[in-house]
Amino acid sequence: MTFPLRPIGKTDILVTPIAMGCWPISGITSLDVTEANSLATLQAAVDSGINFFDTAFSYGFAGESESMIATALRSHRDKIVIATKGGIHWEGGIQRKDGRPETLRQQCETSLRRLQTEQIDLYYLHAPDPQTPIVESAAALKGLLESGKIRSVGVSNFSLAQLIEFNEVCPISAYQPHYNMLQREIENSQLPWCIEQSVSVMIYWPLLKGLLAGKLPRDFQFDPKDGRRKYPMFAGEEWTKNQDFLDQLRPLAEETGKTLAQVVLNWTIQRPGITSALCGAKRPDQIIDNAASMTWKLTTAEIERIDAAIAARGSVVSRAAVS
Repeated sequence: MTFPLRPIGKTDILVTPIAMGCWPISGITSLDVTEANSLATLQAAVDSGINFFDTAFSYGFAGESESMIATALRSHRDKIVIATKGGIHWEGGIQRKDGRPETLRQQCETSLRRLQTEQIDLYYLHAPDPQTPIVESAAALKGLLESGKIRSVGVSNFSLAQLIEFNEVCPISAYQPHYNMLQREIENSQLPWCIEQSVSVMIYWPLLKGLLAGKLPRDFQFDPKDGRRKYPMFAGEEWTKNQDFLDQLRPLAEETGKTLAQVVLNWTIQRPGITSALCGAKRPDQIIDNAASMTWKLTTAEIERIDAAIAARGSVVSRAAVS
């Protein structure tokens, strides 16, 4: 493997630069999800060299994602790293944030049971709760760390100020924001701080919800149930600009003999400060293709071509969401 394992923060926990994001297998927003395919995808990830699996208490109305990880990967537990998150739950079909200490402790215990493990390798506060002071949530995760329930602490969807405030109470080992070729806001704020503090950055949306994989044609019609329809990047002028951008990358993919997704992911995991890219998948072929991104490297000249295409694409109109 070209890319060596990378540590989570200052810990001795080592992860692959491509991780499997286990939100799609929950079946909540992704279409055509089956349990058989989900279990096969988890096994395919391990077989392809991925050792890092990212899930959450709220991935599924009843913990389906965590439970499937236990079912599929129980025999591989000593070889894999599991990250999960607390602080968000479903209530009447709506996601609710709850960062109260008692809630985080309870959700951690539930996740341990669902995952059928004695310790969680990386435990995140899924998102800040406006009703709970960050220092209280931080103290709760510090307590879980000290009790041995978890091995390291992370936070997701935080601003720079929130990162600093949380870290003063509980040392952060990992930060999880959205990031990809076209959404790079963290480069001017959270990312430099993470590099300075030796905090790993585990990014989601590296393929921008499938857009950057290049498999959606210009005339693609989204299913009414497809959650991507609500994002500006998938409609109107932004959609046209994104398709033009992908057309600039396709010749490079052909020259390197790689898929467009592999080119995009390889660029991403070579970015300074990026520890791992979480690739959501619901079928084995998807994660196998993504995992192959770790087995080679774009050259400096090739990266410069990509950077030029990104610059030509210009600023984007988008909005983030909790993942």
